[in-house]
Amino acid sequence: MSELTDQERSSRLKALNSLLDLMRPAVQADGGDLVLVRADVETGVVEVQLGGACSSCAISSDTLQGGVTRILTDRLKWVTEVIGGLDDTIDTEDSMSLGAGGYIPRYRAL
Repeated sequence: MSELTDQERSSRLKALNSLLDLMRPAVQADGGDLVLVRADVETGVVEVQLGGACSSCAISSDTLQGGVTRILTDRLKWVTEVIGGLDDTIDTEDSMSLGAGGYIPRYRAL
């Protein structure tokens, strides 16, 4: 295995952060968040964490596997593994109150 140059490492990290920035608004629309915990651009192992309302969401594992993992491995050929977790520092009740969807009701004054 050949070592990456500093420029290649920087380029990979920049591409990863850009892709996460593209995905983050979709997660935030449901009251959650997507955070990069660590990335080893040499081995291709990326660790992310879902937070906010995602911490109590029943489909958070689907979001990690079917969404985040699939997108990262499809678009960044150097990514070999995505480790995902949930932010367990937030109380479940607080997590649920952060949001359950992107719909925000708007009321008009009559």
